[in-house]
Amino acid sequence: MTLVIVGVVSLVGVIPHWRRGNVNLPKALIFGSATMMGAFGGAKLAAHPLVTETFQLVLFAVLMLVAAIFMIRKSQERPQSASTEKTALAAYPAPICKYCWLWLLTEGIAIGILTGLVGVGGGFAIVPALVLLGKLPMKEAIGTSLLIIAFNSVAGFLGYFDQVSLDYHLMVSFTFFAALGILLGSYLSGFVDARNLQQGFAYFLMAIAAFILFQQRDTFRSSKANSYLPEISSQVLLQKTR
Repeated sequence: MTLVIVGVVSLVGVIPHWRRGNVNLPKALIFGSATMMGAFGGAKLAAHPLVTETFQLVLFAVLMLVAAIFMIRKSQERPQSASTEKTALAAYPAPICKYCWLWLLTEGIAIGILTGLVGVGGGFAIVPALVLLGKLPMKEAIGTSLLIIAFNSVAGFLGYFDQVSLDYHLMVSFTFFAALGILLGSYLSGFVDARNLQQGFAYFLMAIAAFILFQQRDTFRSSKANSYLPEISSQVLLQKTR
């Protein structure tokens, strides 16, 4: 259900970028094909008995913490001169790789797997990959990443489709209000300082991640206790035989 919501919201976000010419369709198809394969595989992998809901939740929380840390570090960087349109990523060294397109596909598959496993779009990893490996300008990378996220969502949803039951009423309602939210957010972003907004959202992500990990504390304890059971059982059996 999350994959549908994320996919639709991303498509809504693509529209203004497409109008401004900030979507690179060839790069979206190349990178998107890799992420779609990964997302479909990640969804199928999620059906494996070893991939528990606890594992998915913890992985999701860790990814949110990583994204939050990057966003906080980004928000603390000095703003650039208004006379240039260079972004912070433009200051990164060019990647030293002979076959950057191969690394682009490899990272695409990895991001796709995470999308299929936990339902995240992966924009915080897609944008740097498109800039550093795909050699796209920052604005173009952002617009292209939204289209790639939509591709991921479709592939991940198809991977889950025959495995789970869906509440279509909830999914459609949430998608509708999320789409309205992204339009409203785009409007309000013009009245809010971008750095403060980014930093505030990062702390919000950290709070949610901490809450998820706190909720799973009993599961961690039970799994730790279960790990001692074989040892205790062997000791009891040994005493009985003596």
